[in-house]
Amino acid sequence: MTIEPQSFLPQSPPLFLASRSPRRATLLRQIGVHFYAIDVDVDERWHPNEALNDYVTRLSQEKARAASLFLPANAVVLAADTAGICAGERLNKPHDEAHAVAMLQKMSGRTHTVGTAVSISCAGVLDTRVVTSDILFRPLSLKECHNYWASGEPRDKAGGYAIQGLGGVFVERLTGSYSAVVGLPLCETAALLQKFGISCWQPALNLDHP
Repeated sequence: MTIEPQSFLPQSPPLFLASRSPRRATLLRQIGVHFYAIDVDVDERWHPNEALNDYVTRLSQEKARAASLFLPANAVVLAADTAGICAGERLNKPHDEAHAVAMLQKMSGRTHTVGTAVSISCAGVLDTRVVTSDILFRPLSLKECHNYWASGEPRDKAGGYAIQGLGGVFVERLTGSYSAVVGLPLCETAALLQKFGISCWQPALNLDHP
């Protein structure tokens, strides 16, 4: 496990983000929250017949628990997980171009569902919020799916696209939470942080004078 400081605010309760996702780190900084980033590994395979919200809830809680094992008991740990389904098919990270294009073609002209769970753990207390969003893609041609793969963006993205990046042009309509689809539902995250004594909109740090 590695711990990376991200504008840590000493006078606040220490917050640790159990995620390697740069998108989640960006979203936390967007709402003025200072934290340490922690790299944790959990088994991300789906259980048989596991529903979308059950899957993301389980993964976010397992990440929070895994990080808590290496931290003081009073440390606040935030973890999240995002996954999607379309027409009953799980939308995972693509393992090659053919897989990415197949997922994009599956979503073409259809609505798919993205679930994101955020969990916070501290001193043996664990709380979770889950947000589900529906996203309608416009029809996609096979050529633009291959061109999108060539951009490099889809390679590490669940469902093979990034709504906050080049893939945003595919989205015709979104019902739910944009930030949750990116990776962290900000409204629900802020409420959980407040419950555990961490406020948003924290003052900017002068890292030259800690």
